[in-house]
Amino acid sequence: MNRRHILRAIGASVTLPVFESNFAKVAAASKAAGMGVTASGAPLRMAYLYVPNGVNVEKWQSSVSEDGSLKLGETLQPLNALKDRIQVLNKLEHKNATAGPDGAGDHARANAAFLTGTRPRKTSGANIQLGISADQILANHIGHLTRLSSLELSCSPVRRSGNCDSGYSCAYQYNLSWRSDTTPMTPETDPRHVFERLFGVGTGAERQKNLQRRRVQQQSILDYVLSDAKGLHKSMGYTDQQKLDEYLTGVREVEKQIEKAERFPLPDPGREAPEGIPSDRQEYVRLMADMMVLAFQTDSTRVISMLMANDGDNRSHKQIGIAEGHHTLSHHKSNPDTLAKIAKIDHWYIEQLAYFLQKMEQTKDGDGKSMLHNSMIVYGSGICDGNRHNHNNLPVILAGSGGGTLKGNQLITQTADTPMANLFLNQFDLMGLPKQERFGDSTGRLKGI
Repeated sequence: MNRRHILRAIGASVTLPVFESNFAKVAAASKAAGMGVTASGAPLRMAYLYVPNGVNVEKWQSSVSEDGSLKLGETLQPLNALKDRIQVLNKLEHKNATAGPDGAGDHARANAAFLTGTRPRKTSGANIQLGISADQILANHIGHLTRLSSLELSCSPVRRSGNCDSGYSCAYQYNLSWRSDTTPMTPETDPRHVFERLFGVGTGAERQKNLQRRRVQQQSILDYVLSDAKGLHKSMGYTDQQKLDEYLTGVREVEKQIEKAERFPLPDPGREAPEGIPSDRQEYVRLMADMMVLAFQTDSTRVISMLMANDGDNRSHKQIGIAEGHHTLSHHKSNPDTLAKIAKIDHWYIEQLAYFLQKMEQTKDGDGKSMLHNSMIVYGSGICDGNRHNHNNLPVILAGSGGGTLKGNQLITQTADTPMANLFLNQFDLMGLPKQERFGDSTGRLKGI
């Protein structure tokens, strides 16, 4: 067997980013597709990040400075260095997350409606019904351009059935992405499994078997491909050599983090830790952010969704000194001490967003622009104030420049109670999709973004 047959036999594969030397050829092919591409020919990427339980509205609130620029609220201060890539969107709502005739269950509805703009059928049985999500609309149109049509991630355990919120199926609360009105896209929670999807080969069962073989041999994926990489390195120009070195170093650092997590399980004797989930919450979330960057960098996919935590999540945040559960705190009853703790949790989540966006900004595409320049990132929650369980004036951030089509450093305020689904119509247009007349409960396109 030659070397490439051996590599495939042990399940080793490393997808490479686009280099300066072959960008023109890749760009021409991308432009020919007509969708999911920037004006330069670089991939145009889309990610949706969800945070639970609303926010401390006062600390989140941003404003406009005298010079017309964006003045970020206290909670959003970690994003200051990236302000030119940021739009804060006000007055968006999800009316289909409100109680209506269905009564309690705001957390399930908030989670379910966030990317669908659709009201979930209230059931805890198998007859779930919602609607296709925005990320899957994109995947259906541009997914054929990449190895993975889309990538679904979560930093919460997955629950596929049962009653999770006042008669609503757990499927609504633990899934952000929906392939159809009855089929959620189950997210991946284990960084090791994500890594194997990106850099392993074969079916899921084959990748698992190959992983076990590499563990016995105590070798990483990169151990198997470095000889090929060294040969490739010699044939490259200086700029491409640097990019290859930085990329392979980044892949190895991620692999090392996963290996560390596998050696040190969660410090809870009552739980068995999944293989590659770090015990430290921040390390976990940032490792998943690293996976998103690698997936985009290698053009393995152009569409990602991630639940940073499912709505109603009641984990404590001991990493920042908060022992009470997040959901419990969200029912603050205007208590100043409780509101301060909520603001601290909100700030922590924004720090994780800033980490992800900074990595996107620091990673260059083949056109010389940053990946953040060539992306559109939506971050937000399906609830505004957790105490009120209201679903209007949602906390939403749009980051990235969309390949030069979006202007940052803006506070964009719509007329009251504008459907968030309108934003998705704008994004479909910018991705080059055939014109979508309606999505979810949309009433038109957003103005000003």
